[in-house]
Amino acid sequence: MKYIEGLMDYTMDRDTAVTLGKFDGVHRGHQKLIGRICEKKREGLESVVVTIWPDPRAKALLTKGEKKALLRSLGVQWWMDCPFLPQISHMEPEEFVREILIKRLRAKYIAVGSDFRFGYQRKGDCALLASLQKELGYELEIVEKECCRNREISSSFIKEALEQGDMELVNELLGYVYTVQGEVLHGRRIGRTLGMPTTNLIPSVGKLLPPNGVYASKTVIRPLGEEDGEDGEVYLGITNIGYKPTVGEYFRGVETYLFDFDGDLYGRNIAVQLCCFERPEKKFADMELLKEQMHRDIDFGKKYFDIDGKKAICYTDLA
Repeated sequence: MKYIEGLMDYTMDRDTAVTLGKFDGVHRGHQKLIGRICEKKREGLESVVVTIWPDPRAKALLTKGEKKALLRSLGVQWWMDCPFLPQISHMEPEEFVREILIKRLRAKYIAVGSDFRFGYQRKGDCALLASLQKELGYELEIVEKECCRNREISSSFIKEALEQGDMELVNELLGYVYTVQGEVLHGRRIGRTLGMPTTNLIPSVGKLLPPNGVYASKTVIRPLGEEDGEDGEVYLGITNIGYKPTVGEYFRGVETYLFDFDGDLYGRNIAVQLCCFERPEKKFADMELLKEQMHRDIDFGKKYFDIDGKKAICYTDLA
């Protein structure tokens, strides 16, 4: 997949199928749009996803690296990532269609959601796109929203579920497991002294996290030298998000105990998939009480994955 930042300094040299939006989370609704443009490869069109962000500093469901890996895995050929700069935000809707979609992107097919808005003061809509398609020679498809639990799937819906720690709903809405990734750092080795060595990572500052607490999790240990992608060894475990108040940390970290793993992961890149919330983070009176709780957390995780029973899967294995 080719990545281009901005829309004003690049012109495609081939015809394309385009979809546009924020694509925060690249959830099931977004995946439906992306599937439409990727289908057009059979007609010789290059698939292009255009994302326009009002505030790139805002925390998001996906980091840029995570979004890039996910779009690539979905078969997208071009990702045009555009900050909401004045030359875009002040562009009249019809000018945006003519100058950006047709002249620069050479769009022959455009797929958007039914509530899509664009251009200055968001005055552009599906009706405008439909009115111009014959003159400008493109095909427009207005794709109906994906729904779940009698509600349209949206980034706002997902963020509400994430704030509540309802990871099973989050994962159902996304169509994949919510993941926090990064490089394993040296910690204070307190887990090792308790007989339960853990991995520690600090998430990206731009990454939204669920509430502090303990979660049943899956961890993908990627091959050396790889920072993203789906390949790697997968281990079940439990993950604590927070400040570890019993021992005290100054940063909000992600600490994971892997079942049946004994090895050195320092410096390796891992992806921690959050499957189910167990309990909020808690400060214990002493280390012995913390150790007892950790054993209960481990029992919860093993029961959730049904390790000693018939299966060890969660929703995302079926997605």
